[in-house]
This record gives sequence, structure tokens and C-alpha cells, in this order.
Amino acid sequence: MLIAGPIATHGLGGQTDLPIPFPVAVIGGAWALTITFAVVAFAWRKPRFAEPLDIGRPPGVRSWLTLIGTVVTAWVYGALYLGSEQRQDGAVGFFYTWLWVSPVPLALLAGHVWRDLSPWRGAQRLIGRALGRPQGFLRYPSRLGYWPAAAGLFAFVWLELCSPDPGAVASVRWWLGGYAVLTLAGGVVFGPRWFNRADPFDVYSAVVARLSPLVVDRRWRPHNPLRGLPTLPLDRGLIAVVAVLLGSTAFDSFGASQEWQIRDMSTLGDTVALVVFVLVVGLAFVVAAMATGGVSRAQRRELPGDLVHTLVPIVVGYVFAHYLTYLVEKGQRAVIDLLSVDATPSFWLSERPMLVGTLKVAFVVGGHILAVLAAHDRALLTLPRAHRLTGQLAMMVLMVAYTFMGLYLLLSV
Repeated sequence: MLIAGPIATHGLGGQTDLPIPFPVAVIGGAWALTITFAVVAFAWRKPRFAEPLDIGRPPGVRSWLTLIGTVVTAWVYGALYLGSEQRQDGAVGFFYTWLWVSPVPLALLAGHVWRDLSPWRGAQRLIGRALGRPQGFLRYPSRLGYWPAAAGLFAFVWLELCSPDPGAVASVRWWLGGYAVLTLAGGVVFGPRWFNRADPFDVYSAVVARLSPLVVDRRWRPHNPLRGLPTLPLDRGLIAVVAVLLGSTAFDSFGASQEWQIRDMSTLGDTVALVVFVLVVGLAFVVAAMATGGVSRAQRRELPGDLVHTLVPIVVGYVFAHYLTYLVEKGQRAVIDLLSVDATPSFWLSERPMLVGTLKVAFVVGGHILAVLAAHDRALLTLPRAHRLTGQLAMMVLMVAYTFMGLYLLLSV
């Protein structure tokens, strides 16, 4: 079966694949962040990304993309529930590769194109018009915020990393069946806002799309991607969404280590460890964001929300570092099985471990450098003048810690 075996070993290549010693990679990454912070602290005195991107009214929904998304979705669901064993394997592989990883490069290249591709949004528009309720029957509860999306993302990574048999066709059937029912029902009841806040993959794409250097709100406009990050809509649960994305990737790497594998942990043990990783990532960020002086209690509580968008480059860097070879190679296998053709995937990347190791370091360190720049710019806007530098020190320490742990988990386990 496509997903049989150690499903967590997505990031091919380890410490021995690096063209430079592992300690040098970690020390170099930490110094790169420190030097970046030192330079911008003295040369970057005014916020540059506060002014919103003005592109006018964005184009409407592209129905032809919705048609493509609907056809692909129908093909995968049909293969999963009605197809041959090979096509079922392909559907499972598609679920773990294309559905989970591809939204990141797709969002970077084309913005939040997922909302046009989504068959669930398309179905909601048709049903809403037919029932005379295009905005749904009920108002989406504001207290929920992004929490349903965070729960959905956690449910996905739990199935992949903690469930007894993540590669079983029956497991994926239950997950995708439940996802289809909840997503479509939520869209019909609450309207389009359900997808903006509760659909895990829609929200995932929307978060990453804020870093796209090419597209803003369906319109082609090359720009500095850091200008788009502050436009990420803030709501309850957004920090939890980012914490799940970062924490689960870290746990995925840790779970693939020999030390963890020989423990032969139970489903409960893996679940507890996954929750701990997510909580540590989220709580560490909240504490670092609030660690500044010169602000009131109410302002301090708002700081994590003001800075959460700065973690998006780290999410993108980790996804590329951890899942690149998995998407390219396992993704080929999934498509071959779905189409039931006789072909062999190319393993060009895996055959070049030095390149893979170098890319890992570049993605992780590059993502953190962009995060430092975004955090510094935001601090200039939100922190009191007397604390604009000292108020960033805790976040800088956290970024270095994230870098160290990211490289350690990806390259030495």
C-alpha cells in the first residue's frame, strides 16, 4: 500500500546528508537570525508594512476553477469508495500528499485560489441560491472564530501521526466522509463565513496566501510578500491554527526518530505527545509576544494576536523543509495509482541527499529570517518607543530556539 510503513518519515535525508556538519548548520542559522535582527534594529526605524495593499475590488469567483476542483474531488472520492485496490491506495496517497502539502506552494503562487477550487463552496453557492439563502440560515457564531479550523487540522494530523492505522482505506473513508458532511452542512447553515473560519484546508490556504508575492485577492500584483502578512484576518483561535501547523510538523519529525520508534508508543501516548508539542509551540509564542514593558494589561493581551501573522513564514519554511520530497515523490505515486497507469515515479530529489539537506537548512533559516523582519516591523508599530528593541528580545530568543529545534528535528533524528 502507498502509505504503508513509517508514514511520518516525510523529510528524506538526515544529518549525514548535509554538505556541512550539523552543528555548523545550527550555529550558522542562529547567527543568521541574530545578525538580521541586529541590522534591522538599527537600520529599520519606521514600519514599512503597515500600509494596506490597495488593489481595488477583486474579481469574482472563477467558476472554471470550481469545476476543476469538483472533478478532482469526485475522482478521489469515487476511487476511495468505489475504485479498485490500486485506485483506493492512490486516493489515500492523494489525501496525505496533495490535500495536505500542495495548498502551500499553490497559495504562494496563486494566492487563496483554494476558495475558487473548493467544491464545497461551489455546492453551497448552488444550494444557497436554490433555497434563497445565499448567506446561510444562521449567523456564524463570532465566539467560535478559527477554533473549528484548528480542530479540523488537529484531526487530520492526529489521523496521520497518532491513529493505529493511518494508511487504512477505512480510516481515510471515515475522515473524508465526515469532513464532506460537516463542511457542506456548515456552509449551507452558516454561509460563506463557515469556510473562512471553519474549513481546515480553506483556512490553511488563506493563511499561507498572505505570504504570496504574486497575487492579492484573486488579482495578479507582484509585491513584497511581507506587506501581505499583516492583512491576515485576526480572530479567536488563529494562534491555535498556527500552533497546530508548527507543532504537528515538529512532532512528525520527532516521531520518526529512532528513540521514539523503539518506545513503541500507544495511540494514547502519541496523542499526548502531539498535544504537548502543539501546546508548547503555542504557549511559547504567547509568552514571548507578551514579554515587553511599557504596555497596559489590555494591550499586553492583544500582542500575541498582533504578532501571530509573523509565524506564517516559519510555517511555510517548515512545510517545504519537511514535506518537499514527500509531495514530489509520494505525490507522483498517488497520481499514478489514481489513474491506474503503469508508470514509475521519479526519485530525482532522493537521489541527491546533499541538495535535500541544503534545501532543508535554507527553508528553515529563510522562513525564520522573514519572520524576524515581519516581527520587527510590527513591533515598531505596536510597541512603545522606549521598548521597541527590548520588547523584541524575547521573540528573538524564541525564533532562535525554533530554528535550533527545527533543524535538529529535521536533520539529526
